[in-house]
Amino acid sequence: MDNPDLDSKLHIQQFIEAFYAKILADRVLAPIFLDVAEIDLDKHLPLIRRYWEKLLLGDDDYNRHTMNIHRALHGQRELRKEDFDRWLSLFCDSLDEAYTGPRADRARQVATAIAANMQRSLNRR
Repeated sequence: MDNPDLDSKLHIQQFIEAFYAKILADRVLAPIFLDVAEIDLDKHLPLIRRYWEKLLLGDDDYNRHTMNIHRALHGQRELRKEDFDRWLSLFCDSLDEAYTGPRADRARQVATAIAANMQRSLNRR
């Protein structure tokens, strides 16, 4: 059986849950998410899911400015190149394990651009 694409809200939700399970088990990233950002998973995961639904499915119910959120986090604890590289590695691992297709490919491209743009923007200051 072929792996599904990120072509539905259900697949995106399952991907986000698997990806965040990796993040929260990661010795480098878990403290950033849990101790510094103090994310509330019940609030955060639906927001992240909607963000990716917007990017991959064209939904329009996500209107937050992610750069401002990450600037505030960066002010609390510097987000380094290694952090972005690790985030992208876990993202791609989560994709590779369960998803294939044009939207999965797009998610990989977008995540790569997001990591590079955020890193560049945060370290300009």
